[in-house]
Amino acid sequence: MAACRRISKTIFSNINIISRSSTGYQSSSSFGPPSSLITRRGIASRLYVAGLSFYTTEKALLDAFSQYGQVVEANVLMDKVSSRSKGFGFITYASAEEAEKAIAEMDGKTLHGRIITVELAKPRTKNTGGMPIARGPPEPPTENQ
Repeated sequence: MAACRRISKTIFSNINIISRSSTGYQSSSSFGPPSSLITRRGIASRLYVAGLSFYTTEKALLDAFSQYGQVVEANVLMDKVSSRSKGFGFITYASAEEAEKAIAEMDGKTLHGRIITVELAKPRTKNTGGMPIARGPPEPPTENQ
């Protein structure tokens, strides 16, 4: 049993060395490209923009918010059926100061004929989307079963 543990430790340590050398990262866990590290480490600030016109595009949103700092990403959520905007989107800034400046300047302003609301986006929550997990002990069998 101890020999199996030594072998598995050797195999896993070799896998970690190989993965570090092939990706160039010092961490054994793979996070993806460095651009995604910005948002995962909390360096970037993500804003929620509500009240958008149905005709607002990602480029128009990017142009409107880029005057307040470096925009990493602009995203307008689209309806799958009608293929038009759902009326809200997200802006990701490179720094928190730029995001605060954009909130102060753009909240309550008019964009494409609509008054928009800008605030910090709430963190994403894991939603399994499946059936709820049963809680408690199982039901006792009935006489008919």
